[in-house]
Amino acid sequence: MKPFSDIHSLACRRHGGPKAVAAGLPSILTPAALAKKSDAFYLSAMMRRVFRAGLTHSLVDAKWPAFEDAFFGFDPEKLVLMPDDMLDARMQDTRLIRHYGKMRAIRHNAQLVTDVAREHGSFGRFIGQWPDDAVADLWRELSRRGKQLGGNSAPAFLRMVGRDTWYPTGDVLAGLIANGVVDKALASQRDRRAAQQAFNQWQQESGLPQAHISRILAMTVG
Repeated sequence: MKPFSDIHSLACRRHGGPKAVAAGLPSILTPAALAKKSDAFYLSAMMRRVFRAGLTHSLVDAKWPAFEDAFFGFDPEKLVLMPDDMLDARMQDTRLIRHYGKMRAIRHNAQLVTDVAREHGSFGRFIGQWPDDAVADLWRELSRRGKQLGGNSAPAFLRMVGRDTWYPTGDVLAGLIANGVVDKALASQRDRRAAQQAFNQWQQESGLPQAHISRILAMTVG
């Protein structure tokens, strides 16, 4: 596995130098800043990611104000009480993306956010306090307890809300393979642990957030 300095140098050569690389890095929030955001903010972002899966992001984003209106601003305490007939009525709302499985996931994930907030004080505090060196385990926890959060949806959601995480895009996977970390898609927990260990090592070397390391690694390929 190459040292991170070599990975960064290659990204700079391919993308116009250090300033150009730095300009493409995602924003990251501190644990304190994550804790200040409301549970409704997190549920809204979580469900926006769920609806984005398989669709053009701009289409979902354009409809999201209507979703906010139809689902009580994504207040999880209200949504856990939504009866079936009210949910069914939303399927007739032409302003919305009427995918029943994803609609039903709103109520389930509202319960997830509510339960986590009761356990940890707030959903933002929960994700902010999760150890950085095991962030892939946070994806697994969200996928296990939530609905429609499998695949890349959990890391994509965390990236959307500013929580530091690496993100297994196709370019990141190609970078991991090129560096001998894994030899195929991250299909097993062993492969995911190996990738996490690589990001932990590169973070120790560089002092950068794993989200930045992930994007820089992707730049060595894409």
